[in-house]
Amino acid sequence: MTAPSIDQLRREFLAALERAKGEQDLQELRDRYLGRKRGAVVALLKSISAAPVEQRPHLGRQANELKQDVEHRLAMKLALINEGLDDNNADDVTLPGRDVLLGHRHPLTIIREQIEAIFSGLGFEILQGPEAEDDYHNFEALNMPPEHPARDMQDTFYLEESLPASAGAGPPARPATLLRTHTSGMQIRYMETHEPPIRIIAPGLVYRRDNPDLTHSPMFQQVEGLLVGENVTMADLKGTLELFLRQLFEPDTRVMFRPSFFPYTEPSAEVFITCVFCHGGGCPICKKTGWLEILGSGMVHPAVFEAVGYDTERYSGWAFGLGIDRVAILKYRVEDIRLFYDNDLRLLEQFPY
Repeated sequence: MTAPSIDQLRREFLAALERAKGEQDLQELRDRYLGRKRGAVVALLKSISAAPVEQRPHLGRQANELKQDVEHRLAMKLALINEGLDDNNADDVTLPGRDVLLGHRHPLTIIREQIEAIFSGLGFEILQGPEAEDDYHNFEALNMPPEHPARDMQDTFYLEESLPASAGAGPPARPATLLRTHTSGMQIRYMETHEPPIRIIAPGLVYRRDNPDLTHSPMFQQVEGLLVGENVTMADLKGTLELFLRQLFEPDTRVMFRPSFFPYTEPSAEVFITCVFCHGGGCPICKKTGWLEILGSGMVHPAVFEAVGYDTERYSGWAFGLGIDRVAILKYRVEDIRLFYDNDLRLLEQFPY
């Protein structure tokens, strides 16, 4: 065996590869040159042991390079055929064009942008904040000190423990760091650096230690809203949320407020809309009530204003919190919240917006 026989084998392979038209032709070439029993390249490698000792390293290197080249060219040719870009057809301008595959916007993105558009039209500023938040902005400044029972409602992912004060008393030298459980921390951060009047919404991802099921996920999207000014009342909150929900769902959507409790608002209210499935007639989804809970809201607690240095005698305000995932479930009739995060194209391709 000599070097030219390797070159001859390469030329024969390249000529056969040029004639190959489809996957079956490529498979026949693979069997002919790389087959374990009768492959020409494999036989070449086996025959190296019969060559003179001084030629074996050089011939072995050339034979291995040939094997790798054959494998590479076969793979490239297969890819071109699968993509319709076979060199044999590259210059055929009579072939029909290929469809361009376009991406789809995620349903949660669609809902978030709808919410942002509604509030932008009402003069609200849209904020983005850190997902890794400190304990002070996420809890304490929102009237939830360390021993407050409301903290149990939001099982939290902590990233870093608090650093105690050097004297062993008073507030910690460094608050604990956590994955935010709501975007309400942006309300505090904004009020710390801005004077009223204030109109903001803060959409974004939040995190809680929830076990995944049909309606719960350890990561989901939320939007918080805040309005602060002089002579702001519960009537302003009610009118704004009714307008918002009727634009987000249907113009004839009925809205109901029911007293509730949230540590950062007083008075507080849960907000319900007529069931989108039975339109108020009563069904298993709404437990025969005709109503579905959609968000929480209320007048900003004076303790929150005190934390940011606002005059509670002069200013008042309202706030609300809404789950974007919950809205998407209701509007698109998706039964499992986990589907929004599975990247299943069978779902996502249904939203060609």
